[in-house]
Amino acid sequence: MPDERDHPLRREDLDPDPLVQLNRWLDEARAAGIELAEAMTVATATSDGAPSARVVLLKSADERGLAFYTGFESRKARELDENPRVALVIYWHELGRQVRVEGGVERVAGEEADEYFESRPLGSRLSAVVSRQSEVIASREELEEAAVALGERVGDDVPRPASWGGYVVVPTYWEFWQHRLDRLHDRFRYRPDDRGWIVERLAP
Repeated sequence: MPDERDHPLRREDLDPDPLVQLNRWLDEARAAGIELAEAMTVATATSDGAPSARVVLLKSADERGLAFYTGFESRKARELDENPRVALVIYWHELGRQVRVEGGVERVAGEEADEYFESRPLGSRLSAVVSRQSEVIASREELEEAAVALGERVGDDVPRPASWGGYVVVPTYWEFWQHRLDRLHDRFRYRPDDRGWIVERLAP
C-alpha cells in the first residue's frame, strides 16, 4: 500500500542555509493544516548529564536562532542555568518529516519578552504570574483561585513577572529527515565551517 509520506529529499532540494530550510518546511506544515506545526521537543540536561525533555512551542526562527518561552523557575530553566545547551526535535508525522537542532542558549532581552508577553491571551498572562512552574502545589483549585484573585486586582494590565521569559537557541548542528519506504529514509546534516554550512547525507 503506498505511503503518502514517501517523498524523496535530494541534496539539491535543500537550501544552503538551514534556517531558510526550516522556515520552508514550517510553512509547508502550516499549509498542510497541521495543528500546532510549531510544537517541538526541547531536551535539556543537568550539569552531570541527567537528561529531561518536554514539548514547547517555537515562537520565532530568525537569524538569531530559535526562540521559545517558559518560566525561569521551571526544571528546564534550572537545567539551562547549569548547562546552557539544548537539543530540539520538530516532527510532522503527516508529512513524514523531522528536524533536529543542537546548540547553546541565550535569554531573550527583557523588552522583547515584554512585547511577546503582552501579545498573549489574558488567561495565559495570569497563569504565567500565579504558576510557579514545576513546583509542588496542593490542588488545581489553588491555582484557579490565585488567577481569579489576580485578575480582579489588575484587570487586563498584567505585567510580565521577572520569573518568566524566553530563550534563543543558537544552532551549531542541524539535521533534516524525510520518511521513505523500507526505512531507507533521506537524512541530511548541516555542520558549520568557516564559510557557512557543509551539507552531508547520512545513512538513516
